Amino acid sequence: MDINNGSFNSGPMGMVPTQDPNEQEIREQKKKLTRRFVSGILIGCFIALFICAGLYLVYGLRTGRPMAPASASLSGGEELINDETISKIQILEDTIDTYYYKPDVDKEAEAIGMYKGLMDSLGDPYSVYYTEEELEELMSDTAGVYYGIGAYVSIDEDMNLPRISGVIPGTPAERAELQTDDIIYEVDKESTQGLELDDVVSMIKGPEGTTVHLTILRGSQNDQIEVDVERSAVEVPTVSTEIVGEREDIGYLKITEFDDITPDQFKEGMAELRENNIRGLIIDLRSNPGGSLQAVCDIAREILPKGLIVYTVDRNGEREDYSCDGTKQIDIPVVVLVNQYSASASEILSGAIKDYGIGKLVGTTTYGKGIVQRIFDLKDGTAIKLTVSDYYTPNGNNIHGIGIDPDVEIEFDSDAYSEDKTDNQMEKALEVMEDLLDN
Repeated sequence: MDINNGSFNSGPMGMVPTQDPNEQEIREQKKKLTRRFVSGILIGCFIALFICAGLYLVYGLRTGRPMAPASASLSGGEELINDETISKIQILEDTIDTYYYKPDVDKEAEAIGMYKGLMDSLGDPYSVYYTEEELEELMSDTAGVYYGIGAYVSIDEDMNLPRISGVIPGTPAERAELQTDDIIYEVDKESTQGLELDDVVSMIKGPEGTTVHLTILRGSQNDQIEVDVERSAVEVPTVSTEIVGEREDIGYLKITEFDDITPDQFKEGMAELRENNIRGLIIDLRSNPGGSLQAVCDIAREILPKGLIVYTVDRNGEREDYSCDGTKQIDIPVVVLVNQYSASASEILSGAIKDYGIGKLVGTTTYGKGIVQRIFDLKDGTAIKLTVSDYYTPNGNNIHGIGIDPDVEIEFDSDAYSEDKTDNQMEKALEVMEDLLDN
């Protein structure tokens, strides 16, 4: 027990005021509760527990089907919000207000902590509470579109300053002639020295049509350049392509994540590859964390034969199928690169390709995330993400916590890649492709 002034005792509630509340005091506390901050907290808890059948947003693996409201009772049938919990919340708040060593406690932060704690109590890392700011960022990430300048930024460890690590074609950053390896010394005349990457990115992002002023250090002499960049909507590339192989007749298509924009980018990439008369396709899903269920199903419909893509099963045993009509089944050999960080939607696509036998998986066993989340809008700018079902590959495999084993297992040789950029997994994928073409 921490040193204190003796005004606490260790009763059955733990560290509480010396006088235990009786029934009358509890009633008074409940009345007071309706007039104080805690009422707001409880309303938030009610919102989180009794999710209205209204508008919900979709994120991660999304099904697009409304869910029944969650139960608000404890495992033993007792209600979560009752006299005891109301009283205890009041006691906690009073104790903090009276004895916490900092006099000014952020009540909004306390409320957010309660909401997040409620979700944390599920013991599910994928079920979380989002503040307004977190929700806005989440939706921007899911859409694959944000408002900024179109430059990738990392932290230069030597200078402890942000460095531009890439420029997206056709964006304000390219039009402003920003370059890879430019150091961002200031943003709107504010130093970026020692800032976290997220802080720098937040400073650069902003509403469409507004301008951000950057002070850039360029080249070995650190020439200082002042540039104004007008922010605009930036579509983040999630698909990249190239022609590979000794005879330059193998298409290589990398998907970094499955956002709302990814299916269109996939179709464009495939069209470009087809123009080169490719004889085989390598799809690279390594380190792809997943994303939208709708997006991965749309892409699967460009490849798979007629039949199931994936199906989900909820807590009530209700099943929902996602199918493909087979009209666009791919007619060339396919090899899929996967690793231990290929998760969620990546496993849906690679699992379906493996189950149908239309391609070979090369690499290492995938991550093993076989559950589905949905975002529920709480109508006040905030939301919760909740795990709502399991998913299964076409052959009925639930890969959660297990992953998908590749047909050809090969560990990535990081030493070789560091030395001369040799990608041994890619080389193996090309070998497997040549075998498929020869047969």
